[in-house]
Amino acid sequence: MDLVLLCVFLPLMTVAWGQYGDYYYGPYNYGDNDEWVNVYRQGFNFQCPHGQVIVAVRSVFSKKEGSDRLWNYACMPAAQSLGEPTECWWEEINRAGTEWYQTCSNNGLVAGFQSQYFPSVLDREWQFYCCRYSRRCPYSCWLTTEYPGHYGEDMDMMMYTYDYYIRGATTTFSAVDRDRQWKFIVCRMTEYDCPFQNV
Repeated sequence: MDLVLLCVFLPLMTVAWGQYGDYYYGPYNYGDNDEWVNVYRQGFNFQCPHGQVIVAVRSVFSKKEGSDRLWNYACMPAAQSLGEPTECWWEEINRAGTEWYQTCSNNGLVAGFQSQYFPSVLDREWQFYCCRYSRRCPYSCWLTTEYPGHYGEDMDMMMYTYDYYIRGATTTFSAVDRDRQWKFIVCRMTEYDCPFQNV
């Protein structure tokens, strides 16, 4: 009898796990040979391919190179339920040497980064490249832990769970270490259009 029940319920459990269990991103492809998108003390512009969003951020710090960082990003396609991006844009610039908090406007998701280094403050200014998917809205938002864990350390932030997206970040800047710590704003997105224009 137990064997019969196992044969009946095992396929059902497998289907349920596939529908409701967590899906995981990975492995991450940071581009050819894991190259960095910038060199020290230089600006860069990184955009995911159309229909993809940022799912991982990696960085290393060098005090001798102007307290600057090398950066790399990984992209993955957004869930099919979101459809194709209907609009993409660059957000306002976040100034070097200051703390800031920013989410993509118009319910957008982060699909790229642009940055310029300023030797006068040993820091970078930043812009998010954001894409909106129809009129989908964010919900169940949260902040990640700080990346890196301490100023001057290497950074490796990865989105492990499918259907969670980066919508922005908040950063703190240390005038002593001349480095930033990041907390990424992560949200799920509705699978239906909603009336909210700016969340």
